[in-house]
Amino acid sequence: MASKGLLEQFINSPAAAKLGVPQGYPLRRYKQGEPLLHGPVVVGGNGRLIEQLTTLLEGPYKLLKAEADTKRAGIVFDATSLSKPEELEQLYSFFHPQLKKVLDNARIVVIGTTPELIDDADARITARSLEGFTRSLAKEMRKSATVQLVYVDPSIDGSNIDKVESTVRFLLSGKSAYVDAQVIRITPADVVLPKDWDKPLEGRLAVVTGAARGIGATIAETLARDGAKVICVDIPQAGEGLAETANKVKGTALPLDVTDPKAAEEIIKHAQDRYGRKIDVIVHNAGVTRDKLLVNMDEGRWNMVQNINLVAPVRITEALLEADAFAENPSIIGVSSMAGIAGNRGQTNYATTKAGVVGFVDALAEKIAALGGSINAVAPGFIETDMTAAMPFGPREVGRRLNSLNQGGHPIDVAEAVAYFSAPSSTAVNGNTVRVCGQNLLGA
Repeated sequence: MASKGLLEQFINSPAAAKLGVPQGYPLRRYKQGEPLLHGPVVVGGNGRLIEQLTTLLEGPYKLLKAEADTKRAGIVFDATSLSKPEELEQLYSFFHPQLKKVLDNARIVVIGTTPELIDDADARITARSLEGFTRSLAKEMRKSATVQLVYVDPSIDGSNIDKVESTVRFLLSGKSAYVDAQVIRITPADVVLPKDWDKPLEGRLAVVTGAARGIGATIAETLARDGAKVICVDIPQAGEGLAETANKVKGTALPLDVTDPKAAEEIIKHAQDRYGRKIDVIVHNAGVTRDKLLVNMDEGRWNMVQNINLVAPVRITEALLEADAFAENPSIIGVSSMAGIAGNRGQTNYATTKAGVVGFVDALAEKIAALGGSINAVAPGFIETDMTAAMPFGPREVGRRLNSLNQGGHPIDVAEAVAYFSAPSSTAVNGNTVRVCGQNLLGA
């Protein structure tokens, strides 16, 4: 064990870096009371949002003119005016001189129009090109800088810039530290901006399954930090950890097996008995792995993973909808995985369910939007948990570095994305699956 510990220390040392072993640069994560960015932001482009974006960013950020030589922590480019392939040259003209002036942990955001909603062929081709640009630029950045693409509905312009605000804030802040090279689509749905951006979930009642430990516990803590009341759900066998989480977030504990046919009924009853109200947010975080090559997998392993990871979220959500148990502007969040996007050897059962979570979001997006709400998913990559700490040394160290940020994420990185989806200010963000993976080199 001692030699294993020494080897791990060496792999993560400056000496190993000199030998070519990738080393992640420290991520700047969000801390309450700190500025959202650690330096100024530059805004460029001449799209339909540029004027209001500039005004918006003058509030929480200090703006620089594009030609200023000062180092910048953020760059926002409004590409909504680009309508011909020839005009993509503007990306080069703007970004080429900017990139030598960025600080560590810089945040770059490109805003375009949702391609599938554009009728003109040239404009649609041009908008779709932005995805290749942002994903590639993200792989070129250093010192934990990230690049994101936001597609906005064609009907969104300066008059309804509020629909974009929560996303811009999330992507420009340390809350998105381990989110890289992602594409987020924004719809024209109504949003409700918070009175206090430090408490964007004030007045919300949230349910978090699998909350006794790990990522689920951190999600509960983060939602509570942002102002939500939290019902913490986990199996009765995890009662001690569940009570600890509930006490920490000043919420309530609900010992419950999510595969129980009466699970939704119990959640509704608890919300009414303890809070006297309907549910605003549900985070379907409960999940298990039972890895085995399919040729060697027994039926029990398959069924357990299927029932907990996918069947339970689907059936609980259906039952809550049927019982009219959601409040206005509900937020439903699923937890997918990179395994569901790229697949993993020995995880046919797990990857099936996590791809199913993406389908769950796609299938219900329109229905939830009709209720004034949203449904989205997070897809974590390599996250530093007790489970990954128990992995064999080699696969663990490779897994940590198999992304553009050359490091594993933390549970808080997943929790921050969940909190972003959970806010009434993010209702226009619907039907998305956002990877929290540092731009994992596998998958799209």
